[in-house]
Amino acid sequence: MKVTGYELFQVPPRWLFLKIETDEGITGWGEPVVEGRAETVGAAVKELMEYLVGKDPLRIEDHWSTMYRSGFYRGGPILMSAISGIDQALWDIKGKYFNAPIYQLLGGACRDSIKVYSWIGGDRPSEVGEAAKEAVKTGFSAVKMNGTEELQIIDSYEKIDQAVERMAAVREAVGPSVGIGIDFHGRVHKPMAKILAKELETYRPMFIEEPVLSENNEALREVARAVTIPIATGERLFSRWDFKHLLSEGYVDIIQPDLSHAGGITECKKIISMAEAYDVAAAPHCPLGPIALAACLQVDATCYNAFIQEQSLGIHYNQGSDLLDYVVDKKVFDYEDGYVKIPNGPGLGIEINEIHVRKMAEEGHNWRNPVWRHKDGSVAEW
Repeated sequence: MKVTGYELFQVPPRWLFLKIETDEGITGWGEPVVEGRAETVGAAVKELMEYLVGKDPLRIEDHWSTMYRSGFYRGGPILMSAISGIDQALWDIKGKYFNAPIYQLLGGACRDSIKVYSWIGGDRPSEVGEAAKEAVKTGFSAVKMNGTEELQIIDSYEKIDQAVERMAAVREAVGPSVGIGIDFHGRVHKPMAKILAKELETYRPMFIEEPVLSENNEALREVARAVTIPIATGERLFSRWDFKHLLSEGYVDIIQPDLSHAGGITECKKIISMAEAYDVAAAPHCPLGPIALAACLQVDATCYNAFIQEQSLGIHYNQGSDLLDYVVDKKVFDYEDGYVKIPNGPGLGIEINEIHVRKMAEEGHNWRNPVWRHKDGSVAEW
């Protein structure tokens, strides 16, 4: 079997899909994208696919190594996201070739389903208590919210108080047993992170996410010394080499590799297995589309330390185009009692609605991150 060609589809709300074709009629789908940089990642995919056309798609480990190691300059969000989507599509082809879900080719499943959480707060959190209550009513047993608006390196206690009030409202709304993840989104710098984490501790969060920017991960040591809340990070790390230092230092409790950014199925399986050796949990990052989520679930099935999965169904980014719009079986991601079953069809376990993909690709998108500024005019972390 040989790779004969590929197509890229830039589809709303902010996604990029890749379809790889073979001479045996088997096709695979991947989701290579950096939010806000879809066209840039698409250009990298085109360069990498020059190597793959004409090759046997089943030699995934060799293809991954070649795409990564043959470049003198390696890593980073663009190149690794391009590799990620190609890797997902190759695994989809391989699963379809052997008529098995990908997890069976990775050693088999250690679970039949995994807990998922619902997003309850947008970029400017408001009325999160009611949103959390609604999520619990629909069956979720865990939620996640943005913890703060923008914060300067040193900011006022008023913003700390506002963040604590939001967390208090959510805890009061859902009771003591629902998990609450608080995403700092890298908006908080080290001096304020310690203060905010300490103030939130009394509400027993499930975790605090990115309490500092990933480029300042050495500061996690001080945050970890200040509180007992589990610390999660990793959505802006792109390979096992990025995660190596984070794990060896011992100040992270949950890693969040993104299967569309951190090398796809091949690499994220290795990253999560590395974390298991350090007794660190995994909650893969996935605010993206159905292909990325399906890839996550295939890896979750095989990883003992995966405990919860992010998913974007209904998230504020997806207004007008959501995950289920792009799949044939609308029940493939059905959530029951806060869990989703691992798709067990061949490959990724989902069937992409190609007619809808092509229709929406004609519309396309030009999604960009918002640019926030502080009162003094300086750029704020979004």
